[in-house]
Amino acid sequence: MSKIALGFIPEPITIPIDQLLLSRKVSPESITTRKFDQIRSSIEEIGLIEPLSVIKAEKHGGQSDLYILLDGHLRLIALQQLNCNDACCLISTDDESYTYNTRVSRLSTIQEHYMIRRAIERGVSPQRLAKALSVDESQISKKLNLLQGICPEAAELLTDRQFSPEISRVLRKMKPTRQVECVELMTSANNLTIAYAEAMLVATPTSMLVEGKKPQRMSGVSQEQISKMEREMGNLQLQYKTVEQTYGQDVLHLVLAKGYLAKLLENKAISNYLRNRQPEVYSEFESIVQTVSIDQ
Repeated sequence: MSKIALGFIPEPITIPIDQLLLSRKVSPESITTRKFDQIRSSIEEIGLIEPLSVIKAEKHGGQSDLYILLDGHLRLIALQQLNCNDACCLISTDDESYTYNTRVSRLSTIQEHYMIRRAIERGVSPQRLAKALSVDESQISKKLNLLQGICPEAAELLTDRQFSPEISRVLRKMKPTRQVECVELMTSANNLTIAYAEAMLVATPTSMLVEGKKPQRMSGVSQEQISKMEREMGNLQLQYKTVEQTYGQDVLHLVLAKGYLAKLLENKAISNYLRNRQPEVYSEFESIVQTVSIDQ
């Protein structure tokens, strides 16, 4: 039975920073980004979490062991700026810079909320979290209270999404039923922006608001336009529900029609007849065969 070779030696080792060689040039712009600031702040506050990936360099003469850095260039520069003398490293068994970071799934906003809440419950102060993440302390507070006033159904729809905590502020002004409606519209349109959420808030009937009163008017929007937005939003919600109910059946019909027409056009006699006598019908049949999704 063949064994699967490990990509890294399981146990990390500590290597002096002056023995690490960069495998690529790091642009000056990359160390002025917010991402680099967060990496540096995290290392300064809680230390290096993810080891650097390295491989042994070939020895030349009497030189001491040198290592080529495969992954972690920004972390290494941050360590150098913090005057660290060594770094925790994983030794790669192959000269390959591919790491799991290439296919990593980023945290959703709600997952981040749960992690921050758990850290604070375990005694980590909001000030330390803000420093480690290189954000303002008010941002930690907003993420901590992200789901306060949000109904479970709306939160469930946002579970795997990334969005601004300000959207929660807007949703809190709506009743639970309206929250679900708005979140469904935002996710179906793939538009989780504050501007879109505030537009739906303005278009929400007074009876669907928590405080029972309209928010301040949006600049440049008249009362007549707001009333029109309310009507159109109601129609859109109704259309969305209708499409949701028939979507599965429509997809099934599309798959069956596509398979039937594909076999039909494979018949040269039928294909030639349609192409010569009914070119418009032939063109429509071809477009259906080439369709890959119902959105087309």
